[in-house]
Amino acid sequence: MLLSFVDWVIIIAFFAISLGIGIYASKTSGKSSKNFFLSGRNMSWWLLGISMVATTFAADTPGLVAGIVRNDGVYGNWVWWSFLLTGMLTVFFYSKLWRKSEISTDLEFYELRYSGKSAAFLRGFRAIYLGVFFNIVIMATVCLAAIKIGHVMFNFSAVESLVISCSVTVLYSMLGGLKGVILTDFIQFAIAIVGSIWATIYIVEMPEIGGIQELLSIPEVQNKSSIFPDFSNPKVYVPILVVPLAVQWWSVWYPGAEPGGGGYIVQRMLAAKNTKHATLATLLFTVVHYAVRPWPWIIIGLASLVLFPDLQSLALAFPDLGDEFIKNDLAYAAMLSYLPAGLLGLVVTSLIAAFMSTISTHLNWGSSYVVNDFYVRFLKPNASEANKVLIGRLSTLLMMVFSALLALVLEEAKEAFDLLLQIGAGTGLLFILRWFWYKINPYSEIAAMLSSFIIAVIFFVGKTNNFWQIDSYVELIIGVVVTTCIWVTVTFLTKPSSEETIKTFENKVFDNNQKFEGFKYKIIGFIAGVAGVYSALFATGYLIYSDMLLFSISAVVCLASISILIAYWKRIIN
Repeated sequence: MLLSFVDWVIIIAFFAISLGIGIYASKTSGKSSKNFFLSGRNMSWWLLGISMVATTFAADTPGLVAGIVRNDGVYGNWVWWSFLLTGMLTVFFYSKLWRKSEISTDLEFYELRYSGKSAAFLRGFRAIYLGVFFNIVIMATVCLAAIKIGHVMFNFSAVESLVISCSVTVLYSMLGGLKGVILTDFIQFAIAIVGSIWATIYIVEMPEIGGIQELLSIPEVQNKSSIFPDFSNPKVYVPILVVPLAVQWWSVWYPGAEPGGGGYIVQRMLAAKNTKHATLATLLFTVVHYAVRPWPWIIIGLASLVLFPDLQSLALAFPDLGDEFIKNDLAYAAMLSYLPAGLLGLVVTSLIAAFMSTISTHLNWGSSYVVNDFYVRFLKPNASEANKVLIGRLSTLLMMVFSALLALVLEEAKEAFDLLLQIGAGTGLLFILRWFWYKINPYSEIAAMLSSFIIAVIFFVGKTNNFWQIDSYVELIIGVVVTTCIWVTVTFLTKPSSEETIKTFENKVFDNNQKFEGFKYKIIGFIAGVAGVYSALFATGYLIYSDMLLFSISAVVCLASISILIAYWKRIIN
């Protein structure tokens, strides 16, 4: 594919703006580790919320969604739509608690909530386990998307794609810290959402597609377009809908959808001006992430079934791309190859923006663990602020290098998604309860972390070597049950943290030391929030499908949910 002069101008201008923001933010971010990792705790909710959205709009996300649509149909997205419940739980029950904790990273929580050497060990171990190893795997999946997009759009080799895409990202991440990331995220999201919507409209109106109604009339597309699975077939609706909604959302830890909050989502909450800004930021993220963004990717996924009906057609279209990269998630990038000059540059820029926003956040988040929860906590407690920033920048660079190297051996985003779900299976309930159940202790968390990881590795090795073939949802349920039984048993067999530690923790995060104060209003907010976002998601889909009856019903439910939230808002967030 050849990009025009206009396309290149758009792409280069975006790179220049991103670097300029990094240089601008570096004037304040380099002053202290708190500025570098938390932007001085003075960020507004709308900037933080959009930053969360931009981070979860990774370069691999459109490909992941398009691949799910091609494999399972639109309803296959329930595998991640179910995490809306997790998000709303975080909004109404935990965002305020996180901000009131006044900690620097979510791992610092361990020595606020727990006591003893086991708490310190847990903090240090997870700093390396999550901040480095787990984080590198996540970034590698995003780099994999960059490889595929780079080949389709520019005919770059895997190495060329990684060198170009990673170099600019790591530069402004090292310079600007979290403030640079958040400011760039705002511009990146605007470009990304405009690019994806505009590209969808153009592709649907192409002569080969013939408009949205013509697209939806094609039998192959009709079979994939339903929002809900066939309820007469348990083999379809149980793994696609029942397991995600009944088990997955509360039991699985997944980056960006951690039960109770975690990782870069908490980092944004901790950077907020106050608890209200933290709550509003998380609510904005949850609404936009689930209700606003998915449909352009879904429609392009459906349209790809017309032009690239199978993997063989994708392989024929891109003969120079290795067989290991010819997967259904390639279809999204393949469809963009039909875009005209100008629009192509904007959309390519939007994908670059999606890549950069996700990678820059993970780099800053991961390096915050390395600095605050490992280097300063265990190696050099009296490190100067300049030294902390230096270590943060060095760890940022190294994590980028290792992520790029790992991307060269991955094949498909969905495979990594399933593996990450399995690794976190069974730990979610612990993260939900640890704020309120005093008996949970560091050994509970260590048991949950180790058992879920070992189970995931056993299933992964067994399936890879054809020792057995077990459905992913069955593996997930087994992992949840076994891991939950193990950590609950360990909780009852070990002593809780000291009374003094628990009392200090509760006095700090709970108003008037009342754990369950205002819970009924928070439950109202949770239910109204879930109903409102799901109905907005459905209303958008049914409007696209021209099903005005179901659109009207969904719209009414959405408006009713919004009305309830407005009526009870002050009681919910207080």
